[in-house]
Amino acid sequence: MNNVSIIGTGPAGLTAAIYTARAGLSPVIYTGLQHGGQLTTTTEIENFPGFANPIMGPKLMEEMTEQARRVGTSIVTSEVVRVDFKSSPHKLWLDTGAMVETKTVIIATGATAKTLGLPNEEKLMGRGLSTCATCDGFFYKNKKVMVAGGGDSAMEEALYLAKLCKEVIIVHRRNEFRASQIMLGRAQKNPKIRFLLPFTIKEATQNDHELTGVVLENSQTKETLTVELDGLFYAIGHKPNSEVFHPFLDTDANGYILVNNFTKTKIPGVFAAGDISDPVFRQAVTAAGMGCQAGMQAAKYLEDNHED
Repeated sequence: MNNVSIIGTGPAGLTAAIYTARAGLSPVIYTGLQHGGQLTTTTEIENFPGFANPIMGPKLMEEMTEQARRVGTSIVTSEVVRVDFKSSPHKLWLDTGAMVETKTVIIATGATAKTLGLPNEEKLMGRGLSTCATCDGFFYKNKKVMVAGGGDSAMEEALYLAKLCKEVIIVHRRNEFRASQIMLGRAQKNPKIRFLLPFTIKEATQNDHELTGVVLENSQTKETLTVELDGLFYAIGHKPNSEVFHPFLDTDANGYILVNNFTKTKIPGVFAAGDISDPVFRQAVTAAGMGCQAGMQAAKYLEDNHED
């Protein structure tokens, strides 16, 4: 039986593993389908403390993984496909068919940024295409970028980028916006931001190394328009990877797991950390902070329940 089972290997899961391993709890971490989470699709990271020079996203996850392993974490390359939190010990089923019993669970499965499904998205991610302005906006100083989306997130991303970039274009497939009037008004008043409506992105153009622009199609007239760009930012939402936990845990309307007192869920001994329970910040450093909290709270739970 595991003392601590951690589901997910982004910054939250790996930090939780480091803290529980150092507490002598021999945690087991289940990697899921994307070991390292969203940072494995990120290129240079400049806003994670401790690195004087930028570090590549996959390299950061590799270093955190090795640190967790060195202090006593067991890492299992499997996906948790079913859980049962009705009683203690909790039960997890892996994609191998194996069932695992565990005294505590830390959920760190993150959220997946929604994309448009363009053919070359995967190749362009981190090479002109991004899903996080606060993560990558710095690399587009004094450049021309586009934000795809029509909600508050799109307006927030555009306003943030307008502080850095020469020009920001918001493209949206409708003439109406889901964004609140206050956020839309702020974007409309910003002299660096302009709108292209109603257009959909049909294609991302590229050279041998990076994105060079987009081909747009007018949703009404079907006319096409090619726009040269240095960067394209998706702001069409995130999908928390919480489906497997829905029968047992409370979530908000968008599927983010609800926590109280830092990382506690409504089930004793089950904690949630990182983007799976954070719809606001979605940063590597905040996820790591929540992983620390979850690890310490799991250790305290075991101590209070007189577990070895």
